[in-house]
Amino acid sequence: MANMLRPTLVEIRLAAVRGNLLKLKKTVAPARVLFVVKANAYGHGAVELARLAERENLAWGFGVSSVEEGLTLRGAGIISPVLVLGSLYPFESFVEAINADLMVTIASHDAARQVIAAARSLGKKAVCHMKLETGMGRIGARRPSLLKIYDELAPSGAVAVAGMYTHLSSADSDPEYSAEQLAIFNEAAAELKARGARGLTLHAANSSAATDHPESRFDMARCGIAAYGLAQGFEPAMTLKTRIVFIKNVREGAFISYNKSFRADRPMKIATIPIGYGDGYVRAYSNKADVLIGGRRCRVLGNVTMDMTMVDVTAVREASVGSEAVLIGRQGSAEITAGELAARAGTITYEVVTLISARVPRVYLE
Repeated sequence: MANMLRPTLVEIRLAAVRGNLLKLKKTVAPARVLFVVKANAYGHGAVELARLAERENLAWGFGVSSVEEGLTLRGAGIISPVLVLGSLYPFESFVEAINADLMVTIASHDAARQVIAAARSLGKKAVCHMKLETGMGRIGARRPSLLKIYDELAPSGAVAVAGMYTHLSSADSDPEYSAEQLAIFNEAAAELKARGARGLTLHAANSSAATDHPESRFDMARCGIAAYGLAQGFEPAMTLKTRIVFIKNVREGAFISYNKSFRADRPMKIATIPIGYGDGYVRAYSNKADVLIGGRRCRVLGNVTMDMTMVDVTAVREASVGSEAVLIGRQGSAEITAGELAARAGTITYEVVTLISARVPRVYLE
C-alpha cells in the first residue's frame, strides 16, 4: 500500500484478457497464438499477463521487443517459448538470449554470423526465426538474402532455424498491399522448402490480419492489441482512474494552467486530479479530452501539467475531494475509450496505453 498512496492507478481486468485470448485461439485455430507482450504488454503489465496466459494455456508463447524484456519474463518464472522480435546488437545480446533460452530474430548476414559465433562460444544451440522483408521497411532480409542466410545458418550445427516471419504493414487498411506482401512470403516459404527446410513455423498475421485475413494465419498469429481489447470485437481490459484532490470555485475571466491556456467564460467549479504527462496522460489532451466524474463527462481545462490536470465539474454538484475520476474506462453508463483519447491527440490507441508510465501502479482484478 505504501506504493499506492496516490490515488492514480490502472486496473486490468484479467477476465477480459482471458476472454480475448480464448477468442483469438478459437479464431486462428489450428494456428497457434504468440501473445505479444512487448512494451510491458502495451502498458498492461507483461509479467502478470504472461503468468496468466502460461498458467491457463492461453497462448503458445510470447513476443517481446528486446532481450531485456525476455529476461524479465524468464526472471518471473515464465518457461514458455519467447521470441525476441527486435534486431539484436551488440554481440553480447545473442549470448544473453541463448543463455536464457530466448528465440532470436535473424534478419541479416551479420546477425547470422553473430548468433553462430555466440552459440559456439557457449557450446549451446541457438534457436532463431528469420525475418523476411516484404514491404514494412523496418527490419528484415529480402528474399535472395534470406535464402543465403538460411544456407549459412542451417549447416552450421550451432543454430536451429525454427521459423520464418514477416510483418504486414497495413493489414487494417490496405488488403491489396497485404496480399502482395503475403505473395512474397509464400514464394520465400516455397523456396526454403525446396532447399530442404522442414518444420518451420511460418507467421505473418498481427491482430488485424489474424481476425480479418485467414490466409495470413499460417502456423501462428502474433496477437497484441486484440488481446488487450483495443481492437473491434474484443473487450477492453484497462481502466485508468484517479480521484479529485482539490476543488476550487473560480470567477469569470480566471485563467487555468500554464500559459493562461484556458479562460473561464463564467463562474466555474474546477477539480484538480493527480495525473499528468509524467504519468502518460499527454499534453495533447489539453482542452480536448473528457474525464468521467459522477457518471458525467467533464472537460479537461487548460494545459495538462506534469503531475496534475484540471477538470470542469461545474455540472457535477456532488463532486468533491475524493470523488472518482475515470480517464479510460467506464463509470456508470458512460465510457471513455483509449480510441477516443487517441483521436483527441491525433495518434493511435497503441500509443495511448503504452505511454502510461511505470509510476502508475497496475492492479489486477478478477
